[in-house]
Amino acid sequence: MSVEPDDLVGEDGQRWPLTWHGLYPRERWLWFEQLWGDVCMLRERYRLMVRSGWWGDQVQVEALAALAAWTARYDSGEWDDPPGKLALLYDLERMAALLRDGNEPFRPTATVRRSWRIYCCSGASHRRWVEHRRARSSAGCRHRTSPSSS
Repeated sequence: MSVEPDDLVGEDGQRWPLTWHGLYPRERWLWFEQLWGDVCMLRERYRLMVRSGWWGDQVQVEALAALAAWTARYDSGEWDDPPGKLALLYDLERMAALLRDGNEPFRPTATVRRSWRIYCCSGASHRRWVEHRRARSSAGCRHRTSPSSS
């Protein structure tokens, strides 16, 4: 399921929060689904060195959500401010510093997304999902990526 940016703006014009805390399980899944797509886009568009496991670091999650929201406002035409856009581009270096933790590059796979969805929709906490992923990884349950995956 793909979430459109308009889906994240309520009827009253309010945007969804920049964090998933306090959202109902279905809303949490929609929030993470949008962030996942946004992170994939940001990684390609700005050549960000997003590392595997970014979803386990709350600072990285919030920073990526904020960068995605910032970018979306320029892309939609809501903001048309060349100096502000330049500030966004200059801040990519600081963003890269926040994303340095991790050993392996982020490679989006359907398996990780399915696992994430199960935990998000079940109402499990983000911390529990991260613990689950680490336990699977340490048990040798590595997810294979196809050669076409990036």
